[in-house]
Amino acid sequence: MLGIENLPKLAGPFLKTERNSPAAMIQQLEQDQGGGMAKDLAKNRRVVMPSWTEHEEIKESQQSCTRNKVQTTKYTFLSFIPKNLFEQLHRFANVYFVFLGALNFVPIVNAFQPEISIIPIVFVMSITAVKDLWEDQRRRKSDQKVNNRLCEVYDRKQKQYVERRWAEVCVGDLVRLCCNEIIPADMVLLHSSDPNGVCHIETANLDGETNLKQRQVVRDLPQQGSEFVPENYSSHIECENPNNDLRRFRGFMEHPGKVRVGLHSENLLLRSCTVRNTETVIGIVVYAGHETKAMQNNSGPRYKRSKLERRLNMDVLWCVILLLLMCLIAAVGHGFWLSGRQNPIYMIPDDTHPALAAFYMFWTMIIVLQVLIPISLYVSIEIVKLGQIYFIQNDLDLYNPVLDTGVQCRALNITEDLGQIQYLFSDKTGTLTENRMLFRRCTVAGTEYPHHENAISLEQYEEQGCGDADHSLTLRSRTSRKSLSCKSLSCNRSSVSLNTLTAESDTHSVHDTLRRHTPGAGAFSSTMECAVVPDPQLQARLNTLSSPMRSPLRQQAAEISHILDFFLALTVCNTVVVSSPTQPRHVMPVFRTPLRSLEEMKAMFQKLSLPRFPSSTSQNTDTPPSLTKKLFTRGRSASYFPNNSPQTPITTLQSPTAHSDNSADESESDDEDEAEELLYEAESPDEAALVQAAKAYGCTLLGRSPEQVLVAVPGTGPLSIPLLHVLPFHSARKRMSVVVRHPLTGEVVVYTKGADNVIMELAEAGLTGLERHEGEEIMERTQRHLDQYAREGLRTLCVAKKVLEEQEYKAWLKRHEYAETSIENREELLLESAERLETNLTLLGATGIVDSLQEEVPETIEALQEAGIKVWVLTGDKQETAINIAFACKLLRPTDHILMANCDSKVKYLKNLGGSERLFLSLLVFGIPVNLYISDCVLVIDGRTLDYALQKELQGSFLELTCCCRSVICCRSTPLQKSQVVRLVRDKLKVMTLAIGDGANDVSMIQMADVGIGISGQEGMQAVMSSDFAISRFKFLRKLILVHGHWCYARLANMILYFFYKNVMYVNLLFWYQFFCGFSGSTMTNSWVLIFFNLLFTSVPPIIYGMLDKDVSGETLLDLPDLYKSGQNSQAYLPSTFWMNILDAFYQSLVCFFIPYFAYAGSDIGVFSFGSPINGSALLIILLHQLIESRTVTWIHTALLLFSALFYYAFVLLFSLTCVTCNSPTNPLGIETKMMSEPVYFLVCGLTTVLALLPRILCRAFCSTICPSDLVRAQKMEILSAQDYSTSLRQWKENKAAQRLSSRHVPQNLSVNADMPHLTECIAEAGAVLS
Repeated sequence: MLGIENLPKLAGPFLKTERNSPAAMIQQLEQDQGGGMAKDLAKNRRVVMPSWTEHEEIKESQQSCTRNKVQTTKYTFLSFIPKNLFEQLHRFANVYFVFLGALNFVPIVNAFQPEISIIPIVFVMSITAVKDLWEDQRRRKSDQKVNNRLCEVYDRKQKQYVERRWAEVCVGDLVRLCCNEIIPADMVLLHSSDPNGVCHIETANLDGETNLKQRQVVRDLPQQGSEFVPENYSSHIECENPNNDLRRFRGFMEHPGKVRVGLHSENLLLRSCTVRNTETVIGIVVYAGHETKAMQNNSGPRYKRSKLERRLNMDVLWCVILLLLMCLIAAVGHGFWLSGRQNPIYMIPDDTHPALAAFYMFWTMIIVLQVLIPISLYVSIEIVKLGQIYFIQNDLDLYNPVLDTGVQCRALNITEDLGQIQYLFSDKTGTLTENRMLFRRCTVAGTEYPHHENAISLEQYEEQGCGDADHSLTLRSRTSRKSLSCKSLSCNRSSVSLNTLTAESDTHSVHDTLRRHTPGAGAFSSTMECAVVPDPQLQARLNTLSSPMRSPLRQQAAEISHILDFFLALTVCNTVVVSSPTQPRHVMPVFRTPLRSLEEMKAMFQKLSLPRFPSSTSQNTDTPPSLTKKLFTRGRSASYFPNNSPQTPITTLQSPTAHSDNSADESESDDEDEAEELLYEAESPDEAALVQAAKAYGCTLLGRSPEQVLVAVPGTGPLSIPLLHVLPFHSARKRMSVVVRHPLTGEVVVYTKGADNVIMELAEAGLTGLERHEGEEIMERTQRHLDQYAREGLRTLCVAKKVLEEQEYKAWLKRHEYAETSIENREELLLESAERLETNLTLLGATGIVDSLQEEVPETIEALQEAGIKVWVLTGDKQETAINIAFACKLLRPTDHILMANCDSKVKYLKNLGGSERLFLSLLVFGIPVNLYISDCVLVIDGRTLDYALQKELQGSFLELTCCCRSVICCRSTPLQKSQVVRLVRDKLKVMTLAIGDGANDVSMIQMADVGIGISGQEGMQAVMSSDFAISRFKFLRKLILVHGHWCYARLANMILYFFYKNVMYVNLLFWYQFFCGFSGSTMTNSWVLIFFNLLFTSVPPIIYGMLDKDVSGETLLDLPDLYKSGQNSQAYLPSTFWMNILDAFYQSLVCFFIPYFAYAGSDIGVFSFGSPINGSALLIILLHQLIESRTVTWIHTALLLFSALFYYAFVLLFSLTCVTCNSPTNPLGIETKMMSEPVYFLVCGLTTVLALLPRILCRAFCSTICPSDLVRAQKMEILSAQDYSTSLRQWKENKAAQRLSSRHVPQNLSVNADMPHLTECIAEAGAVLS
């Protein structure tokens, strides 16, 4: 648990440098509120008043704020060309080619026509500019559409609301919106047509979540009636400056009476959200335009640099070095050539010194050999990646028909990283499991209720296909058996079905209970999921409340009191939204009952309100004559406040029909039959599961408003419980609480639920006096039950309560209100306030919730491990729960040894040990036998021990230990710990990491990994919005990584190598020619062919190759996960592979140049005639080289190769026939036609092509025959028949299993240090082999 002294460390952007305690913060806040805020903090705040305010300073400040007009375009008509050029020149490659184009305009160093030299860079930059202009035009049209939307803004002069464009809205304007209208700016909610001051918004346009969010009117506004008069609004708002945190809003509203009310995110309506289920809302604009949170989060696509891209940049530098070396050789050669000749007759006399001429020649050769740097490579890579993303997103195997979603590729430039993953970090709940929580069993006051019938119903549910309900069933009422008509709400656009499905029989059986629930019951997805069959023993004890036959004993009364509090806590300690088929969310149904029954209920409840752990006694005590239905008549008043209570009375609840006491018994059953089926929509599935469990026992959540909760309790009917405070769940506290005023006793009660280890600690600290012995006994029994639940794989949750004295509550409330109204350090102060309240708790009980695995999770994890990926699970659950799930998903095998690491203090003896000694001692601490195979070990470490392991001095030993384990399971880990573990492994081990999760607590882990994957599950879209890729099921990870990841990496790696090869090969032809032309920078081909050769003639085939090539089919990659290791080891793109391609390019260029040279030696052909067969041979070699490298040859590949060849010959023939002055001062007219008319041309081209490609063909054939790689063997398997393929596949797996078994070993050079004095400080266990 986070200590109070650590709160200043977590302070927000407004935290001062001094490390003040929370108490000091509150004291400072009191001073601020009494005498005004410090001037140095004024710049961190914004004061907002109505736009017609007379306060000149505030009015001037508001006018200086950004207007609501948004402009997401980057260019204007005048700025497009200079700004786009400036952006494109940020790329080094573009700067390089612009420099060369400009250099060619210098007469003394130019190599060919200046106009031709700029064609490549103009072509590439023009394509990019057109793309940028098209995208900008789309943004401009979108901006115009948004800015021209209309909304109603209050005009003081006209004293009415008038329509204005969104672009004209300003800070301080009062805006009125109706249902289904989009919110134009960030507004503080001042009025809602809902009588409870509630508004619902849909944030799908903002964060992708379709479930509705509740917002509420600012508390204590002077006018909250049916009409809101803007003229009477005179409060002012002081809030923080604009920021991009969607879930935080700090500020306060000061009313005319100097009363301050804290503002939270629940009071803020965000731009781009849609008003739902509320007829009218009015708000005041606090942030407009680009200052709104929606616009500040509009950062565009995510950009990451892939591992392959980093390797590419290094090889480009090698090409630059190679270019400089070749130019230097040519320059030096030119200088020596000139110095060896004195005024030759074939040269124009020139006084230039040979050294200076060599310097000029260096720059000329830079221009001639510029193609060595592949200008088109970067554009080609972007095109290929877009194609790869298209195929990934349109893969039907990755499509989820239930959610109607496929894969989302949010990061456009790291597709190849999917093929190189070495470590996978996964969340458990919602990622490996369904995150559809189903109540399984519970323990109350130390008594366990197994719910056997409920277990049977869950088994039947799974056997029947996991609740594939027939959604076409007719909806029927339980009493009338007539079809119900769903009443459409006037503005309801709920994402949850409001239909109801009831049973055909009132008989209380397992199947009837299952049939009584709706197929679209809010947080549940099927008819059977929300069904809970009550435990007979627990049900019988609750029935005592309404039994007229006997009165409970004192001991039984104490137990019933615990049970009532337990289910009451499950019902109210949540944020569940309630709706029904005939009323929208949170509309509180009202009931009217005679008030004379209040005293009776108070007397009854006081007799049940015994000490928290009463002493056992066999003596009977005075009890009410009977806890009969007469006292708990349905519909009786539920509100009670003692006479000395300062609370404001709540309006009497009314029902459509009043019932007298005499008719109460007769009408009870009719009321129950006619009761509408309630639908629950929760922020987390476990909340909905617990509310449904309480409902099964009669504790039904009927409605909720910001001020009260309506609950039906067995035997009493509706109780209106005043809701004083909600302390939401926080990852540091690991719990949530609600503060209510008990409807019968008037006491202030805190109900808390949270992680079992946290609640048990807080409850243990509260045991004092006479209660301690029995309290400890109950806690021991509860702990045994929790351990049993965890071993069964259930999610555990503890429930507790605390009764506050009035003075204690008032003292806490005063400090809490200070925290709520603070702007600086609000989160830290609220955290401290909640922790101060949640002390000395009384343990009520615990629950066990089942969360089943998603389909095909075991197969997916098994395949990923076979692929060489180390899978780590990072979860906040108990160790026993995590281990149980790990066995179920095959992360743990029956033969594995589990290393349980639960350290209470720092492992000091590891600090000064190094290397293998430290590793060996670590293994000894965990009790591993010396002869144990290390690969059979799985480390299970809890959150506290993980804190020690992440300390800088112990990181090395922790990583050494994890490297010797097949997998690691981190339990009780916080979101911060998850991200720290990912960063540690990524940075220290230099490996490729992937993190996958589904909730907001996984966001930091997802963003820290090289590849982040979000699952669009039950916990919103935060993980998806922060991810690089988004999938809907964990099983899709198998094909995404093993197939698409492998293909993307192999394709892109081979394409990049091919680009380097063809550029080096062609440039070397020009380089070899320099040895025969005095290193003059001349070329044996015309400049048009030289420029277009790499830009047009040979650029399209490798792009298609990078999109469509398949070295192995997808089915084989799934059958043989071992093939994925080639990508992990970067076998397709190693430094050796790069240099082998460069050497091959040098060899082929030598063959391509010197065979024509010797063939035409002694002839009288011209320079361009000599270059003709060289260019033709080079084209054929380069195209056929790609054909050799391709693993898949389709009609598309063949057509493009033929098109490239025909395009080249068509161009050169047309050029030769028509061009006279195209290549001044030379004349290429008729050269190509003459050369191609001679048979020797085709003989030379054919011989050159065969000799150039022969070594590569022979080398590939030799490697494939003598020492084939796994990929080559898999390719050979694919051509076998189905039966032979199955036989080869089985033999392959047997051989790989034998290899893995033989490769296991224990290092023999480890020495043992028997002196371990601090061994007792670490509770380390060697887990037995679990079955």
